[in-house]
Amino acid sequence: MRRGHIAAVAAAGALTVLATIPAHAAEYSSALKIKGVQYDAPGRDSNNCTTGNTDEEYLTIKNYSSSATVNLKGYVVKDATGNKFTFTKNHTLQPGDYVKLRGGHGTDSDAHNVVYRNNCNFIWNNDKDTIYLYKPSGAHADTHAYTKSANDRDGNGYITYHG
Repeated sequence: MRRGHIAAVAAAGALTVLATIPAHAAEYSSALKIKGVQYDAPGRDSNNCTTGNTDEEYLTIKNYSSSATVNLKGYVVKDATGNKFTFTKNHTLQPGDYVKLRGGHGTDSDAHNVVYRNNCNFIWNNDKDTIYLYKPSGAHADTHAYTKSANDRDGNGYITYHG
């Protein structure tokens, strides 16, 4: 076999392997991953800034690295329709540490592992949505799609992704 033909056969084989991997199984090179999402806040949804429950809707992001500390500044979280939140302040996650990105208003705290979106509108749909996490460079860090019927078997409004 000629060298050019061998390369073409190898490339075709690689494309075949890539084509058989389902899209939802994509893994991105990132220490930060979406650990889980409380996509449906307990109780009746109310985005009233004073009496609402948007702070009960949250996304848990965890640093799965065994050695790297990660600063969340510049990371972006989006939903399927383009609603987004950008971490604009320094918030450091040690290896194994996590943060809950909550709706509503509150005081961000490294000690209590919480950052507030300072927005009283819900970001996650109660029936289905896609969650995107992007690095400050714009590269994907993690992505998960869910549907209430397929992913929330116990119906509590919380889905776990990475343990």
